[in-house]
Amino acid sequence: MANHKSHSPGLDFRFPAELEELSKRATEVGRAAAATIEFPDDSWLIGNSREFSRKMADLGWLGMTWPTEWGGHERSALERFAVMEALLTSGAPIATSWFADRQIGPTLLQFGTDEQRHRWLPEIVGGASAWCVGMSEPDAGSDVSSIRTAAVKDGAFWVINGTKLWTSGAMDADWCYLIARTDFAGVPHKSLSEFVLDMRSVGIDVRTVKDATGNEHFCEITFTDVRIPDNALVGELNGSFGQVMRQMEHERGGMDRLLSNHGLYLDALNRADRSDPILRQEIAVIESGYRVGRNMVLRDTVGQAPRGWSAITKTICTELEVRIANFAVSAAGPEALAWNRFSRGVCYAPAYTLMGGTTQILRNIIAERTLGLPREPRPRSH
Repeated sequence: MANHKSHSPGLDFRFPAELEELSKRATEVGRAAAATIEFPDDSWLIGNSREFSRKMADLGWLGMTWPTEWGGHERSALERFAVMEALLTSGAPIATSWFADRQIGPTLLQFGTDEQRHRWLPEIVGGASAWCVGMSEPDAGSDVSSIRTAAVKDGAFWVINGTKLWTSGAMDADWCYLIARTDFAGVPHKSLSEFVLDMRSVGIDVRTVKDATGNEHFCEITFTDVRIPDNALVGELNGSFGQVMRQMEHERGGMDRLLSNHGLYLDALNRADRSDPILRQEIAVIESGYRVGRNMVLRDTVGQAPRGWSAITKTICTELEVRIANFAVSAAGPEALAWNRFSRGVCYAPAYTLMGGTTQILRNIIAERTLGLPREPRPRSH
């Protein structure tokens, strides 16, 4: 009797032909734009370009999956994945439109009114507006429930007072998606609300914060008696906590958390001494980590990820980005002592595991909310 072995075809993660063509086109466009900037890495944070935002709009690459009713293109999530993966890897300057496309639009689609969608979504799709997210504060980084910026009702207006910190892109933003406390007597995480605020309003002061690389995309915003209309409230009054958790899913689980410095890795790979067994081992770890991270993002993209998946994705992916920065310096050798792409990358690397929720906070979220592990009991006071 013949011994017939059955072979499983396995999983094929390659794009179909139409997505390969779309990815190739986005790569060409991205590389051409990246060639004009000094550092193409972290381009979704530091790559500000109104011109490129308008080009993305012309190509139909903003609001790709949104309903046509609100100006979107109703294309598949995988089409958006293919485009954004290519643009991020190539280092295209997408920061001007990134926050709006990644999370503001989906938030307005889910929680906004028809009036708000008509007002803001078309200009996002058209590449005509830049947004920032007013969330973190000097004493409230990863702990959203500790936010103290106040929104007090005054007739048909809300009056905003407080300070936001680490607000990326605020210096160039037209609009701020603001989280503020609207009830100081209630339960902290059930007393927050969300607003859209015009950054040209009277009483707003923006100060840039220079990081270790010399870049100033981080900002501090001070609000002093800023008045915004009642129809700027998004979603439920005092219902922000649930809404922002959904927004954080958009923020933490995307390709930007894996590809911020993937282009740097590819550059370093060409310079690496592959006869060095230590570097070869590191390459193997990074290549494996990249594939794991990409598959995790894809799982969320196609709607197969379980609740809390984005916290796991961000933890794994951003820790890999730190590893890539260290590898790049090792591969560059003495060249990394000068100010260049390699030294800049390793200086910026600690930010990866801090932005959007620190790794320590995310590991707690994974343990408690995803795995259901018990909290460590607090010591009794004597």
